[in-house]
Formats: sequence, C-alpha cells, structure tokens
Amino acid sequence: MQQQAKGQISDQITAVPNSWYPVFIVRGAQKSMMIDAGVNLLGPRYLESLGEALGNPGLLDYLFLTHSHYDHIGAAAYLKRRIPHLLIGAHEKLGDLLCKPSVLDMMNRLSDNHVQLLKYNKAAEDLTLEGFEIDIKLKQGDVFDLGGLTCEVYETPGHTRDSLSFYLPEIKTLFPGEACGVLQGETGSEVQVEFLSSYADYIRSLKSLIDVKPERICLGHGWVLTGPDATDYLRRSLAETFRYHAVIEDHLDAAGGDVEKAIRNMAHDEYDIKGGIYQDRAAYLTNLNAQIKHIAGLRERR
Repeated sequence: MQQQAKGQISDQITAVPNSWYPVFIVRGAQKSMMIDAGVNLLGPRYLESLGEALGNPGLLDYLFLTHSHYDHIGAAAYLKRRIPHLLIGAHEKLGDLLCKPSVLDMMNRLSDNHVQLLKYNKAAEDLTLEGFEIDIKLKQGDVFDLGGLTCEVYETPGHTRDSLSFYLPEIKTLFPGEACGVLQGETGSEVQVEFLSSYADYIRSLKSLIDVKPERICLGHGWVLTGPDATDYLRRSLAETFRYHAVIEDHLDAAGGDVEKAIRNMAHDEYDIKGGIYQDRAAYLTNLNAQIKHIAGLRERR
C-alpha cells in the first residue's frame, strides 16, 4: 500500500504537517521522538502539531535528523529554543557543517524559495535557519528505548556523507530520509535517485536497507509504503540508481565531457520537458550539479 506522508500512519506514528515536508512523530510508552525537522518556515506549524499529537510539545524527548539538508534540519534550532530539554541526535559530520557560515547562508537562500509557507508563521517570528548543538552523536548500531519501541540507528551514506536511517523493529518501520531516494510524479510512481556525495556508498546503503526487510517505509518526502510495496520500492530504487547513472554517463558523453553543458541538458530533459518532479527547481539543480560532477570525477579517475 502507498499513502501520503500525512496524518496518522499507525498507532505510534503521525506525519505532520504536509506530505512534501513531513516530520514523523513517534510515540513510545515512555518517550517520544521526532524524526527530521523539515523546513525552517514550518517551525511554528511543527510545534503546533507536536502539541496536537502529544498533548504538549514539551513531551518530546528526542529530535533525530536523517541528514544535513535544509529541508530536513530547518526547524531544529527553533524547536530547541521552544523545547530546551529536547535532545537533538545526528551524525557527527552534520555538526561540522553547521560551523560553516557559507553552508548556513546557502541553506537560508534555498529556504527563502518557500515563501508560500510563510502563512504558517502567524506571529511573524524570526525563523532564520541557524546552527545548533548536537546533543547525541549518532552512529551505526546505536539503540534507543522509547518504551515498547526501540529505535535502531543505521549509517547510510551516499545521499550525503552524514545520512542516517532509523528502524523500529517492533513495528518493522524504516525512516531512511533520502538514503533510498524519493517518489515523484503526480501519483508518486517514479523513483527519484538521490546519490549526491557517493554513488558507491549509496549503492551499499541501499543494499543494507534491503537486508533490513522493512514492512513500512516512511520516505523523507511524499509517501509511506507498506507491505509488498515497501519491499518492492527498495529493489526498484536500486535498479533505478543503476539506470540513472547510465543516463548521466550518456549526457556527459553527448556533451563531450563538458560538465556544465551536461547539467543544462539533463535539467532541460528531465525537469523541464519530462516534468513530474515537484522538488523546487533551485534545489533540484543543486542536487543535479552534485550528481553529475561526482560521476564526472569518477570517470576521470577510471
């Protein structure tokens, strides 16, 4: 089954506030967790949703982050200010990025493209994406007890170097961020491949997630997959990754190795002509730029 990542997903999981920039609230018998912090402009809406899901935002114990992109960490600093005891968990590499003003500037520029989300900032708060402290440096094999639910941590680099996935074995639910891509198209039928930092790592991470055999996958954007659709998605994503790599190689060949020309041509073909990609164009181009330059670098080393 495939459903939008919005509202009640299971007895223990709620996705808010919309399917494209969801955060997942997980309720254990003793502790609660939020996975990802979405876009900074949605900070007040996330806080409101926490109150609706938990009865009080202050009952949130953990905020775990899948990776360092602006649309997954955006409201972390805001939520920490509003819930001071909140423990933020992420890969230690994410902390290194947050120390760089240039990285924060780029994230805020990308965030500014989402002006339609300003309607949620009814009190006109300052929602600038800021650096924040990582309270728990998460790594492969870490396990956290929420009471009746445990959260297992998997390092799944490839989308970014700091990508993490979280698995709840009791309910066989996986939160991979974008370690296995996302679904695009009007009906969410097409896999969008998301390797940005390492093609080889992305493949290895995908294979490791296939071995987990989840029965529910809460993707970083758009959709939740259950049953056979969950298993099928991971295998489809792996096959699409091999195909997408070949498409990049073809564009580089057609451009005579000119990386910038290959980026322009592929963006025109895949985003402008083919369509069906709901990601903001500036963010899409940022990602495509990283993917093509990475593959071009691998070609040079061969």
